[in-house]
Amino acid sequence: MAVADLDLDALDGTVLSFRCDDVPEGRVHALVRLRGRPVGTVLAHLPPGTGDPARALAAVARERLAGRAPRPVAYGTPPRTSVVVATRERAGVLSGALDSLLAQDHPDYEVVVVDNAPRTAATRELIEAKYPGVRYVREDVPGLAGAHNRGVAAADGEVLAFTDDDVVADPHWLTALTAPFAADARIGCVTGLILPARLRTPAQILLESHGGFAKGFTPRTWDPRHPPAGEPLFPFAAGSFGSGANMAFRATALRAAGGFDPATGTGTPARGGDDLYAFVRVLTAGHRLHYTPDALVWHHHRETWQDLRAQAYGYGAGLTAYLTALVVRRPDLLPALLARLPRGLAHARAMTAARGAAEAGTPGAHGAQGHPWPRGLSRLERLGMLYGPIGYARARARLRARTGAGGTAPPRRTGTPGTEGGGAR
Repeated sequence: MAVADLDLDALDGTVLSFRCDDVPEGRVHALVRLRGRPVGTVLAHLPPGTGDPARALAAVARERLAGRAPRPVAYGTPPRTSVVVATRERAGVLSGALDSLLAQDHPDYEVVVVDNAPRTAATRELIEAKYPGVRYVREDVPGLAGAHNRGVAAADGEVLAFTDDDVVADPHWLTALTAPFAADARIGCVTGLILPARLRTPAQILLESHGGFAKGFTPRTWDPRHPPAGEPLFPFAAGSFGSGANMAFRATALRAAGGFDPATGTGTPARGGDDLYAFVRVLTAGHRLHYTPDALVWHHHRETWQDLRAQAYGYGAGLTAYLTALVVRRPDLLPALLARLPRGLAHARAMTAARGAAEAGTPGAHGAQGHPWPRGLSRLERLGMLYGPIGYARARARLRARTGAGGTAPPRRTGTPGTEGGGAR
């Protein structure tokens, strides 16, 4: 399935730009923008020999996205920002991410790469040879959360943005992700839109059919002072807020919350949950969390069924690991969590029943792909949920063995650790 990016002057207007990762024929999954701003995706079938694929996709967009338009946004000057990218032995994909990060239109930012428990010097050599403007730091304890904490300690930005080493960031990504902090002093976290960079394998298509990482095209703000109706597990259903591949925090809010729990995240026995933990910690401290579809990154989904099975298990494990971390580090939150469980479980059962009824058709927001979410992946996710608290306990024990403590001190701004170049801007 080809992935396309179509920018229109208006839904009934002219094509401003068109990009496609493959020959635009057969099934095409297209992001539709209006004057640069994302408004939706469409799935179309373009027969071989389609003379002008951009015009054909524009016709589909007019039909399926009628009435959509981006809300007016008055962007102020975004604050000084540090972009933290944790990586481990993936210099090839990291290079693509850094190319996109160094092409941002943000007026004042730096890029910090955290080399997590490296086995070789490949990442350091890449930075020194090709990206002298990127700061390089090293974290020898494996785990995504610990690597992020190392980046937090090294960063000098008022806002701390995080993305993965396997994304390509849109040129306006960082400005859109960080401008809300200047507009609202109560915002502690902002998340953004994640779309697939490629859909070339059944596993990638299945993940995107089932919803992928995308959280829609409507901006939204969650305020702990005004809990949203219809979300009985708020703020503990943190997966609805966004994902770690596209998030930013006000530095003072993240540091006051103690940063990320180093016993969570990829690379630890907990397998995930570091981003969810940080979202909830910031919300329960009284800050708002904002989602904006204008902050777009393109993510390289995992390619094989084996990868997808591991991802499903990791999602389940990360969910209960992060909830365990919350209870361990903030035991005062346990009564609120227990009070929400009955309604939350009933809500989850209703959603599961609706999904089960749809399995004969095509789940997900993109439609007509014919890839129902296999029950085997749902079972793996549930097994992961059972394992999550055990994984978190093992991760804490491993940290104690390495550091002599159950966790790390809250990340604070340090001097100039590691080998550094200048800031990106």
